[in-house]
Amino acid sequence: MRSLRSVLILVLFSGSLLAQRSTPPTSPYLSETPPGLTPSVFAPGKVSLNDHYEYGSVFSNDGREFYYAVIINQKPQIRGIRYENKGWSAPKTVIGSDQYEYNDPFLSPDGKRLYFISDQAADGRGPRKDFDIWYLERQKDGWSDRPINAGEAINTGKNEYYMSFTKDGTMYFSSNGGTSPATDKNYDIRFSRFVKGRFKPSQKLPNTVNTDHYEADVFVSPNEDYIIFCAERPDGYGQGDLYISFKSKSGQWQAAKNMGTVINTDAYEFCPFVSRDGKYLFFSRSGDLFWVKAQVIDTLR
Repeated sequence: MRSLRSVLILVLFSGSLLAQRSTPPTSPYLSETPPGLTPSVFAPGKVSLNDHYEYGSVFSNDGREFYYAVIINQKPQIRGIRYENKGWSAPKTVIGSDQYEYNDPFLSPDGKRLYFISDQAADGRGPRKDFDIWYLERQKDGWSDRPINAGEAINTGKNEYYMSFTKDGTMYFSSNGGTSPATDKNYDIRFSRFVKGRFKPSQKLPNTVNTDHYEADVFVSPNEDYIIFCAERPDGYGQGDLYISFKSKSGQWQAAKNMGTVINTDAYEFCPFVSRDGKYLFFSRSGDLFWVKAQVIDTLR
């Protein structure tokens, strides 16, 4: 499925349309105690469970919705939690299947689409295929019940993984499209501009970011001034590390650097996400979700 990540990580959620309001003032982030500059497990016993493998998380812009992936019966599914009736709901399945995998959830900038990746057949009934990027549309009574493929400007005949967005709708994601059987573990980070309601053909980031190794799971800041991504490189601290690249004043992506031992261990770090308020960096490690003050990003500039 996902290079070394594949070794580590082997219905629909309905509800009323939430008004765009500020983060719950008395209980943000699932009422969890905020972390410091050392990563800690996010929502232990509530989201990060000892007997489940959780990864890939995102909060809505208003902080009132939280989505993440979890493996159930060897199949990843997407779960959601909402702030409603002055409290946080229990996790509920957004989309899952005994046949297909659904993971890497991420919301569009306007919150009207829930994107994810899946190996489901185009018609939702046939055999599993390669991983594409799909989405559900928000409706008055919850999410739509049939995934929509993000289209050929994004998806190829191979795998597309983990997407994120700038505030103008540009999608960043990774793909091994165009590789040969000998190089199909070489995933690269790409981007696609969103123009007049459609994605333009994607472009690959330069070699200051992409190498001959695996680069994936990219988070792009809303202002498109930095990206954080997972890479499997010989100079890393573990099986997969988080790297960061900042954009120069002239608009060029600078050489990516390892985020260091504050973040990376001898385990596998992946699926980064920075909260909309810019306060916290979330990521995944060893079957749990972690979070840390986003000040760690500033120390790397």
